[in-house]
Amino acid sequence: MDRLTRRRFLLASGVAGGGALAAGAGAITLSRLLDTARPGRHPADRPVDTVVLVTLYGGNDGLNTVIPYADPAYRAARPELAYPPEQVLRMDGDHGLHPALRGLAGLWAAGRLAIVHGAGYPQPDRSHFRSMDIWQTAAPGGPADTGWVGRWLDETRAPIEAAVSFEPVLPPLLVGRRRIGACVSYQGLELPDWVEPAVVAALGRVQAGEPATQARAATAYADLIEMGRLVRQAAAPAAGPTDAAPAVTATGTGGGGALGAQLALVARCVEAGVPTRVYSVSLGGFDTHAAERAAQQALLGQLDAAVAGFVTRMAGSEAGRRVAVVVYSEFGRRVRANASDGTDHGTAGPVLVAGARVAGGFHGEPPSLTDLDRGDLRFTVDFRDVLGAVLESVLGADPEQHLLGYRGRPLPLFRTG
Repeated sequence: MDRLTRRRFLLASGVAGGGALAAGAGAITLSRLLDTARPGRHPADRPVDTVVLVTLYGGNDGLNTVIPYADPAYRAARPELAYPPEQVLRMDGDHGLHPALRGLAGLWAAGRLAIVHGAGYPQPDRSHFRSMDIWQTAAPGGPADTGWVGRWLDETRAPIEAAVSFEPVLPPLLVGRRRIGACVSYQGLELPDWVEPAVVAALGRVQAGEPATQARAATAYADLIEMGRLVRQAAAPAAGPTDAAPAVTATGTGGGGALGAQLALVARCVEAGVPTRVYSVSLGGFDTHAAERAAQQALLGQLDAAVAGFVTRMAGSEAGRRVAVVVYSEFGRRVRANASDGTDHGTAGPVLVAGARVAGGFHGEPPSLTDLDRGDLRFTVDFRDVLGAVLESVLGADPEQHLLGYRGRPLPLFRTG
């Protein structure tokens, strides 16, 4: 492609004016992130751990995720939504996983999945946005202007690539006072059928002697093309037509789809040696006020395929075995079903932690289904004790310093060594 034609295309598309992927605070390109990779950067005697935070936006129904199938109060409160014991993937005599979580059940059997019962906080807020803000800032007592990861970034004076979000916008949890994480959107360039990929690929090759702005635009196009390829690659192993889950549209509560694509990008970065310590990814659509069964089954199927596949892939490398995955939502749902075959905003819910270093099993006490707070579960584990375990055991930081003075007892979620 000659330079004049290429320049006209870039200018006409608007990319040359700033870079499609470089807009907004904290936004960087995939190529720049991969350029930070240093394969074999960690000596064997000084391993460094990584955490992947998976946010389920909308308020996932924890009672139909980690199911108390043996408790008669479970079936009594939601007879149309409750799963019978024969459908549950049993973990012990009391609890089992949702039928769509077969991959996670395999991790449980292998000792690579921990489940924290009843995670929440005092005086729960049932607003999606306020509750998510509380989880991401670790400040249930009042508003905070920094996220708990952002405070870690500040304290360690970390570079921007130390914490990366593969989401459309940077989540508050990666924002500090002086440092912020990076935002690399997983959405790539979709080409019409009549466009020849090789021609578009030529736009992504930087040419000698061209202006810096055009070179930056070319890099942005190369990123878009690569993102599109990775997204398609991540979707390729999906279930066939007979068992594919129906699409679920994300709500205004945040998050999106393509969790598998986001985790595929994380896997690529880990395997390449990118020095990122914290990754943030998300899945939206969990605000299941009506027809919950089908919607949640589809969403949990996506979660299961993405997370179980990612953890299995990570087990194949030393760096991957140092990666932990933490799955949480802003709150659970109410114990009793509503009149629309759904559930309304609730309080406490389970947190799932997966990986090779995870101390598998249950942590914390299951909340009572009969001793309720105005129809909602009473939390049994302060969510900051989960975050404290991540800070202490994964990031090597002092939990009290980064959780705004909270003096808790970090859960023993990770094995040493």
